[in-house]
Amino acid sequence: MKQYDYIFTGTGLAALMTVYKMIVSREFRDKSILLIDEDAKKTNDRTWCFWQEQQSVWEKSITKKWDLALFVNEKFSRDLDLKPYRYNRINGLDFYNQVFELISKQKNIRFLNEKVTDINELQTHVYVATETQSFTGDKLFNSIYRKFEVESQTKYPVLQQHFIGWFIKSKEAVFNPDQATFMDFSVEQKGNTRFMYVLPTSTTEALLEYTLFSHQLLAKIEYETEIQNYIAKLGITDYEITEKEQGSIPMTCYPFWKKNTKRVLNIGTAGGWTKASTGYTFKNADKKSTQLIAFLQKETDFRKFHKRTKFWFYDLLLLDILDRKNDLGAKIFSSMFKKGSPVLIFKFLDEETSLYEDIKVILKCPKTPFIMALMRSIRYLFK
Repeated sequence: MKQYDYIFTGTGLAALMTVYKMIVSREFRDKSILLIDEDAKKTNDRTWCFWQEQQSVWEKSITKKWDLALFVNEKFSRDLDLKPYRYNRINGLDFYNQVFELISKQKNIRFLNEKVTDINELQTHVYVATETQSFTGDKLFNSIYRKFEVESQTKYPVLQQHFIGWFIKSKEAVFNPDQATFMDFSVEQKGNTRFMYVLPTSTTEALLEYTLFSHQLLAKIEYETEIQNYIAKLGITDYEITEKEQGSIPMTCYPFWKKNTKRVLNIGTAGGWTKASTGYTFKNADKKSTQLIAFLQKETDFRKFHKRTKFWFYDLLLLDILDRKNDLGAKIFSSMFKKGSPVLIFKFLDEETSLYEDIKVILKCPKTPFIMALMRSIRYLFK
């Protein structure tokens, strides 16, 4: 049974970011590392977006950037100047290729394309089994999401950011390739928080995603019917679908960190690295993986890695509201974007604002639902 210094069970975004940065840091060249995943990461299975001021280490994988965005609801639309931010899009396969190109050059790292069947932490090591092999490791990073464990509890709200997206190419030139549609709440809400998200790459090509923040997923035909309706609303009569994507991302403030142990650290969605109030994953995982690299060079007890911040509580307030009144999402986001500074809002969503700046953003939101949520959620501050 082979022993490794570090084992990664699951190689999603967080795991691959962490391994990539371990290599770049050159501080782990003497460590043996095993990555295990049943997905070989050879398909373009998702799209990630994030906003950033400076160039990113992922620059090679970025396929499109926007300086402008659009926010829409049934009553108004607003053009958003994002400077100094730029909104970046990364295709999943481009990211995988960037990471695995570097991994393939490392003699101390092995990728195993198999399904993990067992993880067992013992006193001196962690045991991991696949369908055909078993290994031991000194430390383990787990990104396999325990869906039942999170969604069967009732203490913390759990919603989903779920979507289906079509990449289309139209005969009509209707898109502005310099402006991404961040949220379009003009679509019928039907008692939920529903919006269209549009990423144009030319006047005739774009990704259109029908997205919900809600509890239950829809039948596939419901998403696709809404996308068809939106395409018709844009004045497009002749188009082809070049690619499709779909996903569901849990939105919750469930305390994943309480499941960390001395030797096992939960990362990515399984570790609560997704931004709970929006479902954004890429930027949060980028930050967390950088923090983890620094942590590994100083600490050995994974129970010390987590630090709860004020933004966790802000997210909890919003999720409490949407859990009880799921149709309020359009009103809340519209109140923020109608007159608020888009740069300040993005800074707030990046969890980089001061308390004074937090208050400026929060005061744009409807007061009553947040006061009620604050009264219900204040107990979590002392746990």
